[in-house]
Amino acid sequence: MATAEKFIVMPFKKVRGGVAPGEMRQASNAVSAEKIATSMSARFPGVAAYAVKVDEESGDMSEPRLIIQFGEIADLAAA
Repeated sequence: MATAEKFIVMPFKKVRGGVAPGEMRQASNAVSAEKIATSMSARFPGVAAYAVKVDEESGDMSEPRLIIQFGEIADLAAA
């Protein structure tokens, strides 16, 4: 089973009753994910960068590991 670590940046937008995930962006590594999240933080009420392990054969993903967050974010498991 071959696994790879992927890095994603998720902006969050205001919706009635809280925030909801916006369009996800991929990053090449953790440092890049932090830089992207930092630059996006002024434009969104919340931004988070995550690392996930992906089984390249089955496509299964592990629970996202939070790298950095700005503002208000939602629980991805509940989204």
